[in-house]
Amino acid sequence: MADADFMPIKNWDHIEFYVGNAKQAAHYYCSTFGFVPVAYAGLETGLRDRASYVIQQGKIRFVLSSGLGPESPIAQHALLHGDGAKDIALEVPDAEQAYHNALSRGAKSAMEPTVTEDQHGKVKRAAIYTYGETIHSFIERSNYNGPFLPGYRAIEPTAAQLARDCGLRAIDHVVGNVELGKMNEWVKFYEDVMGFTQMIHFTDEAISTEYSALMSKVMEGGHGKIKFPINEPAVGRKKSQIEEYLDYYRSPGVQHVAMITGDIITTVKKLTEQGVEFIQGISSYYDELEGRVGKIDEPIEELAKLGILVDRDDDGYLLQIFTKNVQDRPTVFFEIIQRKGARGFGEGNFKALFEAIEREQALRGNL
Repeated sequence: MADADFMPIKNWDHIEFYVGNAKQAAHYYCSTFGFVPVAYAGLETGLRDRASYVIQQGKIRFVLSSGLGPESPIAQHALLHGDGAKDIALEVPDAEQAYHNALSRGAKSAMEPTVTEDQHGKVKRAAIYTYGETIHSFIERSNYNGPFLPGYRAIEPTAAQLARDCGLRAIDHVVGNVELGKMNEWVKFYEDVMGFTQMIHFTDEAISTEYSALMSKVMEGGHGKIKFPINEPAVGRKKSQIEEYLDYYRSPGVQHVAMITGDIITTVKKLTEQGVEFIQGISSYYDELEGRVGKIDEPIEELAKLGILVDRDDDGYLLQIFTKNVQDRPTVFFEIIQRKGARGFGEGNFKALFEAIEREQALRGNL
């Protein structure tokens, strides 16, 4: 076991999205999803090339960044991919060690270890590439007590912004889509480079409909805190949701971020009131629900009204729902999840969810 944890990870640090217009994206996530602004960096803080807004809810921290000119790598990323997740950043006890361990095991460098400091202390960070143009930053912040990172100034949320909180509390998992035949390559990357273990494998038989299919493996690290499902398309009669994503994102990338709530009914009601749109299943799903998952605490008619799905595994059950895409390209979306013991990912819901996604794809003319 001496070598078992060569990549200690404390937790998720943040997810940075490269977007076309960070100011408007921040407003969207704050007014609909109930995040609040906590920090900002841009022209006013001495940055000449970009603007970044840090928003937070519970322990979930998103950074929304835009380039300030067409030559900016951030603007180039947004041009090619649309709004998308660039950096899945992880908090580590030692950024330099994490970086050098990753490189010695085959990772490609995205940023060498760098120390930045201001009056709140100092932060060490480094980064490696994963699938597509996505990176993992390693953030070492134990000697820092500022609002986010050196160079950012704090923003005080207003009472109105705080009142929009929807009860989202932490990141549960982050899902990546990769090309056909590449899933096992990236599974091996997370095993070799990051010391992750494979938690679950879903075959194309498990995740399929009449028209399309996908395969998925879930990688887990950080003593179970960090979970990365990796999807690849499987051969089907029509175009799968993974192929549609790859067509529009123009490369592998993050498909969705799952966020935990302690009360999914209250959270989904509030999100819906604030304008978040969810993918809706079919009513017959709820007719058979109790027979499939057994007794649950939540009223089934309430779940049916909101479109929340339920699945059970050996450890308990979970409730989940998926938003529609949060930008015009059919790429990134979010999952809201409540776990009542279950450690799985809703395998029993895959077919119902897939069929609902296919209905959305058909409306877009992409099935």
